[in-house]
Amino acid sequence: MSSTDQTPDRLYTAREPIFPRRVSGKFRTIRWWLLAICLGIYYLLPWIRWDRGPNLPDQAVLIDLANRRFFFFWIEIWPHEFYFVAGLLIMAGLGLFLFTSALGRVWCGYFCPQTVWTDLFILTERWIEGDRNKRVKLWNAKWDFHKTRLRLTKWTLWLAISVATGGAWVFYFADAPTLLWNLFTLQAHPVAYSTILVLTLTTLILGGFMREQVCIYMCPWPRIQAAMMDEDTITIGYRDWRGEPRGKHRKAEGAEALGDCIDCFACVNVCPMGIDIRDGQQLACITCGLCIDACDEVMEKIGKPRGLIDYMALSDETRERAGAAPRSIWTHVFRVRTILYTALWSAVGVGLVVALFIRSEIDMTVSPIRNPIFVTLSDGSIRNSYEVRVRNMHGEARDFAISVTPDDIFKLEVEGAESGVFTVPPDATELKRVYVVAPPGTDPAEAQSTGLRLWLKDIAADEQAFTDTVFNGKSLR
Repeated sequence: MSSTDQTPDRLYTAREPIFPRRVSGKFRTIRWWLLAICLGIYYLLPWIRWDRGPNLPDQAVLIDLANRRFFFFWIEIWPHEFYFVAGLLIMAGLGLFLFTSALGRVWCGYFCPQTVWTDLFILTERWIEGDRNKRVKLWNAKWDFHKTRLRLTKWTLWLAISVATGGAWVFYFADAPTLLWNLFTLQAHPVAYSTILVLTLTTLILGGFMREQVCIYMCPWPRIQAAMMDEDTITIGYRDWRGEPRGKHRKAEGAEALGDCIDCFACVNVCPMGIDIRDGQQLACITCGLCIDACDEVMEKIGKPRGLIDYMALSDETRERAGAAPRSIWTHVFRVRTILYTALWSAVGVGLVVALFIRSEIDMTVSPIRNPIFVTLSDGSIRNSYEVRVRNMHGEARDFAISVTPDDIFKLEVEGAESGVFTVPPDATELKRVYVVAPPGTDPAEAQSTGLRLWLKDIAADEQAFTDTVFNGKSLR
């Protein structure tokens, strides 16, 4: 290439707009159902009410950042239980690896938010401007009143969808009815308005204008997923040994030598990524299955078998070229890699469920006070001080008592509490100063450090929790 050809205009081309044609079929129906379910869950979940008593928000799903808690129906996750969140993230990652190794980019084609919202925006565009041919004609037409009216109507609906998307997100972080009223009365926190604004703009730009560019250039997953796919992974492919050579099926000499593909470009015209699956596996393909529906529709019209474009594994190509039947889909799905992913995913899930059911409704953390490390009392006793944080995860106030073992040596006092008994409000934590005293001449008073155990008892439920710590004696000097 000469130096005159190496210009930005030569190296980079402008984006070609994609106008997918409407198609009907099995996979399009599946995508419609998943679109409705995903959007329904996202928009409606914050509005489900759940009675949590007088001291907690009556919202089924809530991320309460102010109090650092997460509510999911009957489950309440506290800050010290972040391992539940970590476990869910691990399960999400393993689940993504599992489905990718078994079924390719099924996440991208059916569940990814970019795919779902882009599908919704295309549906709105088709409803206002018409199907593919009309939208192409409108794109190429000069700006006049008709084109301006259609574009403004479409952009207005896109903006409404984007605002609803950003608004639904903030409802997960506060009581939804209260926040909605505050938003309309301009009493909400500025963070709420700024969050809605940012999410509105990103949804509008990514779903309305960038679309396939997000999947091709911005998302790292198309490049990562290749490491989890092999020749037995189910993905979308074109049976070129059956379809080639392409050509129109006319009653003419030599027509019998043509393959099943009539080169109608139906698979290309319905693709939201604008690719031709007949060119082989491509990074831009999200395996949404719309090209399968379009091709099957054409095959039925010309009297040819369905499946020219289909979900298949690369390992079946050799078998089919030789005239053998492809292996069962279950043979591809259940193999060593997918079984290993399933086992790991299940193990993490079972661990989380077990941890959820065996967790205690009370919790205590103990922090020894280091300044001073100990105090020598007038009678020669050695006293250590501790800050004890008691967490009451019940929906009502509870009385708690703190004790120490071995109690035949140590004496314990709770600052501001008679006999070591105090009350913790519902769904709250209480910080108490606790003093542990070792009488003069005892081993703990003379030794450098001695292990002890602080016990927390829920008097009403007769439930206990403990924390091990150390007692520092005089020889620490």
